Amino acid sequence: MNLGFLASHRGSNMQSIIDACKGSSLAANPVVVISNNEESGALKRAQAEGIASYHISAKLLGDESKTDERIAAVLSQHDVDLVVLAGYMKRIGPQTLQAFNDRIVNIHPCLLPKYGGQGMYGMRVHEAVIAAGDRESGVTIHLVNDEYDRGAILAQEKVEVLESDTAQSLAERVLTLEHSLYVDTLSRIISGEIDLPV
Repeated sequence: MNLGFLASHRGSNMQSIIDACKGSSLAANPVVVISNNEESGALKRAQAEGIASYHISAKLLGDESKTDERIAAVLSQHDVDLVVLAGYMKRIGPQTLQAFNDRIVNIHPCLLPKYGGQGMYGMRVHEAVIAAGDRESGVTIHLVNDEYDRGAILAQEKVEVLESDTAQSLAERVLTLEHSLYVDTLSRIISGEIDLPV
């Protein structure tokens, strides 16, 4: 299975997946990385791994529609089977959604449907969990549709929120789980254990 990545920043989840592919624990080929941020760590990681990489953004192309069209075209040119969002901070456009319907997966640092939706990402999620006094958080992997964090849930795993936790300490534990759960979920998709809609 050919994997295409969309990432905006560090790309640490992407790297864990690439490493799993290289180590033969994931039967997939990382074929392309796209970032809306030309300075992203994700693009640097892709270049270091010899994976095709592209900076595609509205800042570069002038508007969101052209950006969406270009992203869909690049993913298709690289024969991508599954699009993996790894900290991608932009909404997926309608052309990309249509071209890869039910073939785009995202990871969210909480147990959806809690703390999802527009503007809820990264440290904001962990801060909200701590502020609410929740005793558990976790990781959700879901399909992407035209609503933020509303696609079908493919996998979830919980993390206990400790009395001593700060948003930062919770984020670190959640990120460790993200790395392993993303690889495991992709493996289950590839093996057919998780059925994606036809």
